[in-house]
Amino acid sequence: MGLYRRHLQPRLLAAALGDAQTAAIRRRVCAGLVGEVLEVGYGSGLNQPHLPAAVTAVAAVEPSAVALELAAGRRAASAVPVAVVGDDAQRLPLPDDRFDAALCTWSLCAVPDPLAALREVRRVLRPGAVLHLVEHGLAPDGGVARAQRRWSGLNRAVAGCVLDRDVADLVERAGLTWTVLDRSYEPGLPRAARYFYEGRATA
Repeated sequence: MGLYRRHLQPRLLAAALGDAQTAAIRRRVCAGLVGEVLEVGYGSGLNQPHLPAAVTAVAAVEPSAVALELAAGRRAASAVPVAVVGDDAQRLPLPDDRFDAALCTWSLCAVPDPLAALREVRRVLRPGAVLHLVEHGLAPDGGVARAQRRWSGLNRAVAGCVLDRDVADLVERAGLTWTVLDRSYEPGLPRAARYFYEGRATA
């Protein structure tokens, strides 16, 4: 991994995803989480301040040591303990039926095989447990989707994420069932980067 990806990219992502608008979405997505929560793509801990009181612990999956260093202050300020349990969401070193809930915010776009990661999430969730998710992905408008495919390679090189994944389909193919799914363009970003999938799906 190069110097940019190892050291600079995590800092840029922490800044880009730490604004007030994004925080409001995080609060909404984290609402209703309970018990022991698996967080895929823990990053710099930007979800930590928004965890409800009903959350007793977080098991974090995060490949970036720099991002985890950036999270230290948020972890220290939170009453919810965090244990880093792995660095690869595609292969979780965890038993079946382990968690009460899962959380994934703007992380699947960076996973090489998001379907494998979602299948692992389903495996480690207890039956009936809920995945809380927000991701950007493939837009329904042809022109926007073409732009996403055109720019996805460059975006992956710069920001580490793929623009054109059909998140709704991936969740269903992993064996999870949507109970709530909202899809919309969020303001303030280029259309190719701001088609969001937000919802909850049960194991």
